[in-house]
Amino acid sequence: MGSNSSRIGDLPKNEYLKKLSGTESVSENDPFWNQLLSFSFPAPTSSTELKLLEEATISVWRSLVENNPRTGNLGALIKVFLSRTKELKLSAECQNHIFIWQTHNALFIICCLLKVFICQMSEEELQLHFTYEEKSPGNYSSDSEDLLEELLCCLMQLITDIPLLDITYEISVEAISTMVVFLSCQLFHKEVLRQSISHKYLMRGPCLPYTSKLVKTLLYNFIRQEKPPPPGTHVFPQQSDGGGLLYGLASGVATGLWTVFTLGGVGSKATASPELSSPLANQSLLLLLVLANLTDASDAPNPYRQAIMSFKNTQDSSPFPSSIPHAFQINFNSLYTALCEQQTSDQATLLLYTLLHQNSNIRTYMLARTDMENLVLPILEILYHVEERNSHHVYMALIILLILTEDDGFNRSIHEVILKNITWYSERVLTEISLGSLLILVVIRTIQYNMTRTRDKYLHTNCLAALANMSAQFRSLHQYAAQRIISLFSLLSKKHNKVLEQATQSLRGSLSSNDVPLPDYAQDLNVIEEVIRMMLEIINSCLTNSLHHNPNLVYALLYKRDLFEQFRTHPSFQDIMQNIDLVITFFSSRLLQAGAELSVERVLEIIKQGVIALPKDRLKVRKLMYSEVKKLSQGHTTGK
Repeated sequence: MGSNSSRIGDLPKNEYLKKLSGTESVSENDPFWNQLLSFSFPAPTSSTELKLLEEATISVWRSLVENNPRTGNLGALIKVFLSRTKELKLSAECQNHIFIWQTHNALFIICCLLKVFICQMSEEELQLHFTYEEKSPGNYSSDSEDLLEELLCCLMQLITDIPLLDITYEISVEAISTMVVFLSCQLFHKEVLRQSISHKYLMRGPCLPYTSKLVKTLLYNFIRQEKPPPPGTHVFPQQSDGGGLLYGLASGVATGLWTVFTLGGVGSKATASPELSSPLANQSLLLLLVLANLTDASDAPNPYRQAIMSFKNTQDSSPFPSSIPHAFQINFNSLYTALCEQQTSDQATLLLYTLLHQNSNIRTYMLARTDMENLVLPILEILYHVEERNSHHVYMALIILLILTEDDGFNRSIHEVILKNITWYSERVLTEISLGSLLILVVIRTIQYNMTRTRDKYLHTNCLAALANMSAQFRSLHQYAAQRIISLFSLLSKKHNKVLEQATQSLRGSLSSNDVPLPDYAQDLNVIEEVIRMMLEIINSCLTNSLHHNPNLVYALLYKRDLFEQFRTHPSFQDIMQNIDLVITFFSSRLLQAGAELSVERVLEIIKQGVIALPKDRLKVRKLMYSEVKKLSQGHTTGK
């Protein structure tokens, strides 16, 4: 590289890279390093440019892999970087641009090499490349330095201790990105790693004391969303994408890691990455998620997950129990605001899920907020645009709703929040609707989308579980929400009749031909009847627990009462139909007495009067039976 290297095409012939990867050992004190590290390289802004970079330098890296066991040049480069980082804090205070620039470039090369090595060799071989050093004949000492561990500790110190200034922004991003690349070892193993080098270094030894400080720093980086400094304040030219070369490198790796730690099933549609306003915040979030999802070591729990599970609000003055390691405090209000604003990215949604699921302090705080619409609306918008989202994002959004709806206080409060003019909801103009009714509309739409497109059993199971959680607390349902509940039941009823007809025709055909195998309609019928039963359970729960609060649901029920006729005598639904049939019969009788051609307003008035007249003890209280739904949904919320 050096000061003359500025294009990817020049790299294979670059004299400094040839010397680094050649057969000659270079001491860490050699002036060569100042020459090598004095480059200003145009950062790739696309995956195509990244691929060109890898292809252009493949001969250089192959040469280094082959020669490094004898030269130890990789170790020398790392020692140069380590020695420079000791003066980095002082250099930042003194505005020493050139020193920070060269230190950044050293880290850039190390990360490129680390990515190549991790892709091409086992962890044991990788570790050997970081411990090779020149030995004189007859010297068999095993006291070689563990440069990989030193490098990781140094990166953690850099991330947590170096002040974030204009001139240190890029090197902070690169330090975080290098750790993401290091943790990508899992991508190249089919089995779950429990005794990898990441466990060896990050969960014990000199890196362990940095656990809580690192997690806290990464969270605050996410909260602050610091943008890159403007052009002219960088130690090297600012690129159009707002991130250095390592940012692009690590983003590719992190995308792979993302698929390891999230759920699939809805589809394989990939969403276009939104333009990132803060590479530091994005990379910090990716590193935080990877650390949180590291498996426990064979003899020690994941300390980073422990830190995420136990941190508290800065306003909480209660002492931490002595049994909780790696504890710290952070401003929950700032974190809540950042989470509400960043849900357009799937990694931010995964962070929200992780915190709600694993940190009871965060969950209690969020459920006590009086502005839950700020958090719930972005989640609903994700589900509403399911066609445009990838499977990970949809599942995380749905499971977050599932966690929230397990709280009765949440289920009550969302019906008290009135929203106006929801512009992103295009099926119907909603000038005024409660948050609870909007949530019902979006979940039902997701179920219908799934029934016609992806047909993922677990998706509709979790949607039904969310509705079941809420059903006893339905209040003042919007007329459109009530209609959509009954419309969904109508769709299921038609589907049930169609499959039943197909099964009957197939059975008749089999009587004349014993050679044709029968389709498994019984299984399809069983699945549909399971969903129908859940919908009946949800309607029954609402009628039993909050009939007087939901005249619009009773109206929709009466308007489509013929739908329920066939299920009265069906052996699978007789028990659950008792209350629904009672309500239909009771209110139908009152409407009949009131005469013909009643207006909508008059019908609703009769329903409201009838609710008062209907003896409460006539409705048989049932425990909502969705054990199977609960079991499946809990499997998702616990990450199974």
